[in-house]
Amino acid sequence: MTPFTYHNPTRIEFGPGTENRIGECLNKDAVERVLLVYGTGSIKKNGLYERVLQSLQNAHIEYVELSGVVSNPVLSKVYEGIELSRAFDAQAILAVGGGSVIDTAKAVAAGVPGAGGDVWEFFTGARELDSALPVYTIVTLAAAASEMNGNSVITNEKTSQKYSIGSKLLNPRLSIVNPELMMSVSKEYLVYSASDIIAHAIETYFTAADHPRFQSRLVESIVKSVIELTDCLIEHPEDYHARAEFAWVSSQALNGLTTSGTGGGNFPNHMIEHALSALFNIPHGAGLSIVVPAWMSWYKEKNLPQFERFAKKVFGKTSAEEGITMLKRWYGSIGTPITLAQAHIPKERIPEIAKNAYELGIVWGMGEEYSVQDIEAILEKA
Repeated sequence: MTPFTYHNPTRIEFGPGTENRIGECLNKDAVERVLLVYGTGSIKKNGLYERVLQSLQNAHIEYVELSGVVSNPVLSKVYEGIELSRAFDAQAILAVGGGSVIDTAKAVAAGVPGAGGDVWEFFTGARELDSALPVYTIVTLAAAASEMNGNSVITNEKTSQKYSIGSKLLNPRLSIVNPELMMSVSKEYLVYSASDIIAHAIETYFTAADHPRFQSRLVESIVKSVIELTDCLIEHPEDYHARAEFAWVSSQALNGLTTSGTGGGNFPNHMIEHALSALFNIPHGAGLSIVVPAWMSWYKEKNLPQFERFAKKVFGKTSAEEGITMLKRWYGSIGTPITLAQAHIPKERIPEIAKNAYELGIVWGMGEEYSVQDIEAILEKA
């Protein structure tokens, strides 16, 4: 195993009704003023909004609201949140929603203390994060694992750049995960979430120079669990226990556990998908189900034993190509796209997508491994 540091400071409160304790939890941390961040209104339809406000009011916690966060969250909304937080003198950020809401909250948390600088500089690597407001979350969609990591992904609408930041300073101090809040997730977003979770798990599994057997088994368990649970939830969307397992599996896929002790891994599928969703605003999971099988076909000879292991352990097949085919076939069976055409992305745009992805690859330190031509070749397979 490669030497590593594993430190996940996020506390998880998991189970029915846990969202009602948010005010109490904030009180214990001596938080009196929060910026409440949420999306486009779904939390108001299911009563969650009222329960959160009641909990805050019972705890005598003041709040201002930042609403309207969209999928593939944007930088302009982050700027709006930073201004609100500074004017209100917010002591913490409370995100109620899925990964997009949580990522926006983290970006705001990073930007508030940084007077005199642009928060986007953290995403481009021009500036290093050294302080942030504490973040609290109530999760309504299992996919991004943002509730249990220090990552935030934001799209700069002006430059069509979808970049990320990662810091333990942005790990939520507390995340409340009530699977009941996820019962109303549509089939469409369930399958996109499944694609996202699988991609989180397999990136390092396939690319790390050192991948211990225990870590490989963790990843294989995550992938098999996601497939089984997704199939179950498509048939029985009201199954609480399947929702609960799906939510917990999602957190494990990108909380640092699967990558501990691995060496040299990177995230090429996310690099390429970020370009897709930056340019075409498609759901992140939908983009990943297009990119992942294409990348696997292009990359498999570079780590053939691990691809053969994946085929055997996950699908009971013997060859790398069979494993890729089975994953692609499963994506197709659940209804998430597997080609650019299915996402209405013209083949003629591949050079533009590849250039956008390559520029992100440079920021992520992958520019030497993936040329523009390499990325074009991967996208051609899609």
